[in-house]
Amino acid sequence: MFSVGVLTVSDKGSRHEREDLSGEAIQKTLSPLNVTIAKQDIVPDEKHLIAQRLTSWADSGEVDLVVTTGGTGLAPRDVTPEATLSIIDKEVPGFGEAMRAYSLTKVPTAMLSRALAGIRKRTLIINLPGSPKAVTECLDAILPALPHAIETLRGEVEECGTAEP
Repeated sequence: MFSVGVLTVSDKGSRHEREDLSGEAIQKTLSPLNVTIAKQDIVPDEKHLIAQRLTSWADSGEVDLVVTTGGTGLAPRDVTPEATLSIIDKEVPGFGEAMRAYSLTKVPTAMLSRALAGIRKRTLIINLPGSPKAVTECLDAILPALPHAIETLRGEVEECGTAEP
């Protein structure tokens, strides 16, 4: 079991003008992993606010994983990847690559997603798109790797095994 923070990035959601269906989709899709949702919030599409929340949650040591939803597209106010890049210690490009590759089998516009992942201290941060459907598809693509990633960050895995033919 590991603990998760769910951060929705949405101007309308932060003003209570839109229901947070993507945050709910994250929780539902992660439920087979038996996770605990330790933190949950909605912030507007403001780089400094996103970065502050990510930093606070990762530095608290209360969450193993932070999943964001929203702000990964091409619109002028889509700044979640930039906020994430400004606070991470290392990027983990395989998560973004896997999400885009899987999503491209569903919809051709998936290549427009700028979703990424990185590590701050011992917390994995993963950016997801804003729609509930895209959230579910992207998490489906990376779900099998999440437990191993968290265990590795916790120091519970010392060596990565390779599959024998």
